[in-house]
Formats: sequence, C-alpha cells, structure tokens
Amino acid sequence: MHVQVVETVRHRRPSRRILVIGLVAFVIVLAGSLLAYARYFGPADEYAAMSEFLVTPDQEFAVIAHDLKVAGYIRSITAFRVAFALTGNIRGVREGGYRISPSMDAWSIASALAHPPYLAWVTFKPGLRKEEIATILAKKLEWTPEEKETWLTVDTVPNASQAEGVYPGGTYLIPSDRTPAEVAVQLRARFQEEFAPYAELVIEKNITWTEAITMASLIEREAAKSDKALIAGILWNRINDGMRLQVDATLQYIRGEEGNWWPVPNVEDKKIDSPYNTYKYAGLPPHPIANPSIESIEAALNPEKTKCIYYLHDTDGVIHCSPTYAGQVANVNKYLK
Repeated sequence: MHVQVVETVRHRRPSRRILVIGLVAFVIVLAGSLLAYARYFGPADEYAAMSEFLVTPDQEFAVIAHDLKVAGYIRSITAFRVAFALTGNIRGVREGGYRISPSMDAWSIASALAHPPYLAWVTFKPGLRKEEIATILAKKLEWTPEEKETWLTVDTVPNASQAEGVYPGGTYLIPSDRTPAEVAVQLRARFQEEFAPYAELVIEKNITWTEAITMASLIEREAAKSDKALIAGILWNRINDGMRLQVDATLQYIRGEEGNWWPVPNVEDKKIDSPYNTYKYAGLPPHPIANPSIESIEAALNPEKTKCIYYLHDTDGVIHCSPTYAGQVANVNKYLK
C-alpha cells in the first residue's frame, strides 16, 4: 500500500526588522513628498498680508504666472499652472484686481484667480451717452437689470443738469461690490479732477459749467478728425448771432433707443417738439447730449476765430465751411452730390 505524504508549508511572518525598514522608508517618502509639496505648492510667505494683484487687459497667462512669481506670491510657476488647470476654469484669468497673499498656497491663489476679480477694468470712449455707458458697466460689473436701471435714474446724479457729460471716457478700475450710485460718484470724481484746470477759463468766458460741457458734447458728436476748434467757432457764432444751432447730433439724441442710440436723422426729425431739437429751438440744449473728451472741452473754451456760419463734412470726413448760406449750398453741390 502506497501512502502519500503531504508536506505542510508554514508561511513565515516578516521579521520585525523588515517591518521597521519598510516603515522608515514610508516615512522618508512621505516626508520628502511633503517637503516637495511645500517647496512648490506651499505658501511663499506664511506671514504676509493680503494685497491687490492686478491683471491688465489682454495679459497672457504666462505673463500672469511670471508676475506672480516675481512679486513673491507663488513658489513655482509650474505648480501654479498645475493648480490653475485643476480648477476647471477654461476662460483663463479675467482682467481686473484680485485680493491675494503670499501666505496662500498655490491652490488657493489659483482658485482666487479662477473666480471673477474684486476690481474690474472698465473702459469706454468719449462721446457716449449715459445709456451706452450703463451697458458697458453692467457687463463688466455683472449688474442686474435693476442695478443698471438705478444707474440710469436721477438718483445717481446731484441734479438733472448732470445727467450727461460728467462721465469722462477712459479706463477705470472699479470694485465689483460698489453700488451704481457709488460708481457714478467715482466717475464724476475723475470729471472734477480732469476738468478742474478749466474752471477759471469758464468764468472768463462768462458761461456756466453746464453751458461749457453742453457745447463740448455737441462738438464731440459733430467733429471729425482735428476740426473741433473750427466747429466750436462756428457753433458759438450761431449762438452769438441768435441763430438756431441746427446740430444733427441733437436729433440723434432725441430719437436714440436701445440698439441704435445714434440713428441717422431725417427731414421729419427736425419737426420733433423737444427742448433738445436745435432745429426748432435756439440756444443750447438743456444739458449735454454725450460725455465729451478733454479735447472737446478745450475747443469749446478756445474756439477758432472764423466768419463761417455753415459747415459740412465730405465723404472723406474733411470739413468745408462758409459764412453764407449760398456758400453752403455750393459746398453741398460740390462735395455731397
């Protein structure tokens, strides 16, 4: 009879020495990882305070990351790139101002820059009316329809004569949490600052601020190229002669509406009964029709001396003026027909 012998193999437990070595290796790897993490992703300065970091319009992401490193906000550009990529933001860093600190790690800074900025860059050109500026502000500051409407109400200006003309074109850095009324105050503060040097000249001309800015707004909308001083001289000549200004831009201001704030005027528009209709009523409109540039203010206060009463712009935007109506008719036939 054959007997099969089955050998039982006993599994040996790892020795204590091997366990200790493994544990030490794990601790070393973990410590190294933590040190590497701190070196690349950790705060650049644990005790630094919060400050404003500005991202200018059209600034590339590579430049932003470089600026963060140079300014001491982050330890590693590569680590910041990784952290920002993992935020899931596909729009990139928006232009504006952010409150961040070197005491924040790369993940926190990336998260802050992935969200809308605290300070928003807002740019608009001279010659716009208040409604156009409202649209730009509402988009940049993410206003609700109600906040936009608040901007358009008289509550944002001291009096009706300042409903237009006191919001200079340019670039502004505006806190996103400011109310429409506070934004209006900020823009008017720049108006006061930029146009204060002309206060004495306004007094010398024996006109009011409203009259000066209103005339400048007409010049801003009517002028082409570098003829603002000439147009100013012509319009003041009409005022001094008791003529109607007959400025097409005032008809545009009357008829303007959402989607087309400056429509091309027609013959029928000249019959509109409005205090802004300078074809129907003599003198300046009640208040500015747009927000003029400094150049238009200067032209209104320093008009070119001319005998011209009439003017037109040809198809190339070149101005032609005449002291007589007959001369104006001749210019129309020569340059516009």
